Amino acid sequence: MSLFSVFYYLLALLVYILALPYLIIKSRSSKYKIAIPSKFFLFNNPSFKTKGIWFHTCSMGETKAIKPLVDLIEDDINISVITNTGFDEAKSLTSDVRYLPFEIFLPFWVKKQKALVVMEAELWYMLFMCARAKGAKTYLINARISDKSYKSYKRFSFFYKRVFENVDKIFAQTNIDKERLEELGAKNIEVIGNIKLAQLPKVTKNFEKQKDILITAGSTHQNEEKLILDSYDRKYGKLVVVPRHPERFEKVNTLIETYVEDKNLSYHRFSKKEDFSSDIILVDKLGELNNIYAISDIVILGGAFESIGGHNPVEPAFFECKLISGKNIFNQYSLFECVNNYKLIENDELKQTLEDIKSLKKSTLVQKGDLEPIVKELNGRV
Repeated sequence: MSLFSVFYYLLALLVYILALPYLIIKSRSSKYKIAIPSKFFLFNNPSFKTKGIWFHTCSMGETKAIKPLVDLIEDDINISVITNTGFDEAKSLTSDVRYLPFEIFLPFWVKKQKALVVMEAELWYMLFMCARAKGAKTYLINARISDKSYKSYKRFSFFYKRVFENVDKIFAQTNIDKERLEELGAKNIEVIGNIKLAQLPKVTKNFEKQKDILITAGSTHQNEEKLILDSYDRKYGKLVVVPRHPERFEKVNTLIETYVEDKNLSYHRFSKKEDFSSDIILVDKLGELNNIYAISDIVILGGAFESIGGHNPVEPAFFECKLISGKNIFNQYSLFECVNNYKLIENDELKQTLEDIKSLKKSTLVQKGDLEPIVKELNGRV
């Protein structure tokens, strides 16, 4: 280990010792009773059993993003994560999933792997150093440095230079990211776009575009349909409601029937008539959401007006819909970063937002990514 590595390790050890009382208390909570003992005490968190391609991600969004890549890799897959939701998502991709231990454990925990592939901003110094020291080729993929974080990175450029000394190759999102990474000391950078957009939504059935404005409330949950109906006025356009879970179709149908009773509004269920001739339509069939987004003008994205965590904004943005969401998007932050022009609102702001919808720009996607360079690298060189 270099002098810098020894100093860094001792500093990390000091932080760990000072944080021990807090960690012990937090480990008793139901939310962290598995994650904290795994990461900070190595409880039920052994080294990977097999030598393969080791992916490291942070949370659910980043872990979802590597699925198309994992499917194309011709080798054993190991995944480490930081969060509970990331762990659950990673278990759907491979059986070899671990919480990444705190850095003081990594020199002893890391075993030889063919490659370490780290997603986005997980720039842990000991992680890259230990993996490379044990013989793995090291990669940073989907790398980006936002305008907001650029100044912070530059202030600590002396540290990031040390990190990048242990990174063999970087796949960056844009040329601007490449330039910023090079300023921080990174080398061997290839620009391939945002890999979260490597696989985009597909239309399986073509519906006719409506002459009237079409508002789609997509992937809605309990209480969200009522909020949307209470904020709705026919002058905004036709309303299509697509509940997230099919077991709620009947309940939402009853809610809409009650809503239209004393109003001059027509209504039908999509399972009875596959068109958009009524003022309000309940889509009580699975697999139609992207087909409907394709002809929609406005999308009210469910899952974020309640504390659900939000849903995928890439789908409506791909079809350039005006996009409105609640603020509870904690499971979808990384995907919202892939979207230009969307509006996050409080629940009581929905009606006013629809009133002012002309001022809202159509959503679009940022630069789309290409998985092929990464797949070629991992399948051919490690």
